Amino acid sequence: MKQTKYDSREEWFAGRRAKITGSRLKDIVVKRGTGKKIGFYELIAERLGIPADDESAMDRGTRLESEALDVFEKETGKKVDRSLIIWTRDDNDCIAISPDGFIAGKKIKEAVETKCLSSARHIEAWLTKKIPDEYEYQKLQYFIVNDDLKTLHFTFYDPRLIAKPFFIIEVSRADVQKEIDEYLAYQKHILLEVDAIVNELTF
Repeated sequence: MKQTKYDSREEWFAGRRAKITGSRLKDIVVKRGTGKKIGFYELIAERLGIPADDESAMDRGTRLESEALDVFEKETGKKVDRSLIIWTRDDNDCIAISPDGFIAGKKIKEAVETKCLSSARHIEAWLTKKIPDEYEYQKLQYFIVNDDLKTLHFTFYDPRLIAKPFFIIEVSRADVQKEIDEYLAYQKHILLEVDAIVNELTF
């Protein structure tokens, strides 16, 4: 796995261009989700007196990410490297992920993904003990990009939900190895198709 560090968010955003990142993978792979509708969890949030807001998940995540990582460190005793960084596969640098944080070491075996969702989505994840379907491929991408990764600490943080503002769903490579292999092959196939079309259009 190769790592590229960036000094600014602008450079980091530019570095993500033309790469299949964890957040982008869901827009490529087709999958149907199951379970209760979000309205069910919105009702719970309203019953708890949590006001609705129009802040996007991305804006909320950016605003609260550092705070969520602080809570993770306090809860686990693990020190998180928060470098602005993009990981790419050794054999294909168009397959990438931008980790929120990781536990540094000679080999990076643990990473942290933070989600600061709407209260309804936070409650849904807590009650189902399941990472929402929309983040399924982002979860897998960590392992697809980093062959050394053993554990992904997928964290949820909503300081408005006083009873349960923070929790972690641990993801082990052993539990998702079949999906890792499947979607690595899928991405390599897609990128070959992209290369062929680009070559056809430019030569």
